[in-house]
Amino acid sequence: MNQSEDYFGKDELMTSGTAERTVSRRIATMKAIALVIFIAAAISVVRFSHVKDLLTRGFLANYLEAAGFWAPLIFILIYIVGVCLFVPGILLTVLGAAIFGPYWGFLYVWVGAMAGASVAFWIGRTLGRDFAASLIGERLRKYDDAIERNGFATVLYLRLVYFPFTPMNFGMGLTKVHFRDYVFATGLGIIVGTFIFTFFVGTIRDVWASGDWSHLLSVQVFFSIGLFVFSFFIPKIIKRIRKEK
Repeated sequence: MNQSEDYFGKDELMTSGTAERTVSRRIATMKAIALVIFIAAAISVVRFSHVKDLLTRGFLANYLEAAGFWAPLIFILIYIVGVCLFVPGILLTVLGAAIFGPYWGFLYVWVGAMAGASVAFWIGRTLGRDFAASLIGERLRKYDDAIERNGFATVLYLRLVYFPFTPMNFGMGLTKVHFRDYVFATGLGIIVGTFIFTFFVGTIRDVWASGDWSHLLSVQVFFSIGLFVFSFFIPKIIKRIRKEK
């Protein structure tokens, strides 16, 4: 091969590489636009449609009661869809506790939150990661790499300090955090808050259902209130521990 052929061969490779990068950027941009449209549509559905009117204890309780054996699974599916539609996690958690009580409510809420967080993360990763990676410069790349190395600890900390649930699900999908680290850290990080809220709401629900208001002075009620109040101090405790380290 002479020098002319070698030159044109390299030029063709460079042109091919540039074309591939251009196509990749276009695909990444289209997927990012799809993600933005999805999020906007999800928020609009909940805010401007009758969906929010269905997320009440009365309606869901009647609907799930009619579902019988399948009620827990249906509630979990509702939680998953709710998370992806940006329905506040606290609302879904309170509904679960109010309908199923403190213990079964905790289990169904935890499973639903885990599954919903995983699906939202997958949507964010599939539609937004490539575009986010193309925007990251050298200055931000080190933070992205750090999240990849310390993904479990990062996600766990953000869960424990009650970082907004749904935005974090989609947002973490844009980073390099491994799905495995994200799932395990989320599962562990939301246990405390989920139990506290479901136990508190579920306990009040049981007292209300019994009609015996003397149970408001029971150890169980005071314990649930104590846990509920304590939950608001968890972020401060964690921050103080981090500062000491």
